[in-house]
Amino acid sequence: MSSQEVTGREVDYDELAELLDEYVVGREDHSNAEAFVVRPDDVQAALTALRDEAGFDHLTCLTAQEYEDRYESIYHLTKYDDRTQEVSVVVPVPTDDPVSETAEPVFRTADWHEREAFDLVGIDYEGHPDPRRILLPETWQGHPLSLDYDQNRPQVVPLREHRNPLQDDHRAGSQDTMFLNIGPHHPATHGVLHLKTTLDGEQVVQVEPDVGYLHRCEEQMAQSGNYRYEIMPYPDRWDYTANMTNEWAYARAIEDLADIDVPEYAQVLRTLGVELSRMTGHFLAAGTFALDVYGDFTAIFMYAIRDREKAQNILEDLTGQRMMYNYFRLGGVVWDVPEPREEFFDKVRDFVEDLPTALEEYHDLLTGNEIFQLRCIDTGVLEPEVAKQYGVTGPVARGSGIDYDLRRDDPYGYYDQLDWNVVTEDGCDNYSRVLVRLREVEESAKIVEQCVDLLEDWPEEERTLQSNVPRTVKPPADAETYRAVEGAKGELGVYIRSDNTSQPARFKIRSPCFHNLSALPEMSEGEYVPDLVASLGSLDIVLGEVDR
Repeated sequence: MSSQEVTGREVDYDELAELLDEYVVGREDHSNAEAFVVRPDDVQAALTALRDEAGFDHLTCLTAQEYEDRYESIYHLTKYDDRTQEVSVVVPVPTDDPVSETAEPVFRTADWHEREAFDLVGIDYEGHPDPRRILLPETWQGHPLSLDYDQNRPQVVPLREHRNPLQDDHRAGSQDTMFLNIGPHHPATHGVLHLKTTLDGEQVVQVEPDVGYLHRCEEQMAQSGNYRYEIMPYPDRWDYTANMTNEWAYARAIEDLADIDVPEYAQVLRTLGVELSRMTGHFLAAGTFALDVYGDFTAIFMYAIRDREKAQNILEDLTGQRMMYNYFRLGGVVWDVPEPREEFFDKVRDFVEDLPTALEEYHDLLTGNEIFQLRCIDTGVLEPEVAKQYGVTGPVARGSGIDYDLRRDDPYGYYDQLDWNVVTEDGCDNYSRVLVRLREVEESAKIVEQCVDLLEDWPEEERTLQSNVPRTVKPPADAETYRAVEGAKGELGVYIRSDNTSQPARFKIRSPCFHNLSALPEMSEGEYVPDLVASLGSLDIVLGEVDR
């Protein structure tokens, strides 16, 4: 079996307790991993010990939340070389002085995480290099996810906060650099993203991604919805280019928390739909990247849309929708493949059989194109250790040679029963990231073909679509979990804390695009503006998932 068996050993939490002995003031049991409670001024020391002495080199998520008597930051840690090993570090701070030591010197990705935690929840991180809001305007009053936030309070935002950033050209003193705004509304930014760029001549000296223009309070909306029916439609709106994978992120978290089983047949249907959805995302990524790099609309972009449409036609047959699928249900899926079954299976097989020819066209027109190679090879370089510091995952990480894929490394669904490979490239550049996505389409096709074979031969009397789920789902009070899946863009995770009601007490989304975009300055400084545009395109971000 090409999807290698997970060989990781169990985490010895008692051993970790000894390692962290001088910092730990308590222990907690979360559904996914044990957690150690540390003092707010020992954050860096505890995280450094876990990273350097225990090998937990991946800060996958930071969850911030408020209780009646305290604020709390949870650093969710795992390992790039063994995803089955997890541990959490919980940092409580008092409500009258919510200040905790920053983790940024230990994990660079904590920079954006902690800014978001301050912005939405209200925790200050002492020593943070850039303690500003990241999603809301600097003048915003209050923190939307704090318990005392008044949603009806009027917000007075000065006009200068909305001024046009495209000012008249002017000089400031004797500076040799030039400030250039890219976005927020620009085809090359793949959504509303503002890149504050400083140039020295034609080279990028500094670039700062300015996000938040598309923030829609998805976490707050999820916390206002019932587990059973009202939350599932929201995930489709995060990464809306390959969105069925998002549904699985939520399903996996709540099914873990509420101890809900999923029938095997439904697992195969989930795997089929998600891999078709992954292909739609990769096709769009290839097509839009061709536009970014050398403006090829008539060939590559339209070829990519052609193949994406074929996959979307199949997904429409399966789900009834072309974009917001809402196909998953807690404990399974909403319905079986359409009738006549053989007609549907033949349509899927025809699509898969045509893919090798289509992918050969992509390589002829795109990866084999001399202009494309000149624009992409050795540009946007992201070394593996730097990528890990930023929590980078998905094709961006695998394009830097990081062999990390949750479908294999933390198996779920039917992936561990199928024959497929994790794709990596060692170039660490824009070119490698494109190669990874095109090769992953081939692997998704293998998975889809095997799923069709399984579904076709499945005994009719055993085609169970959903397990028996209570009408009202109420996980135990103070139960907590963090679960993730391999989205088209990388590790997409959801943290849920329950309070024995039908709605989450806290719902946190771990977005791969958020992490991947934070690494853009590392990829772009010292390069030219066209290289910056190519590097941004190679990340394949979706702002609906960055901002949530």
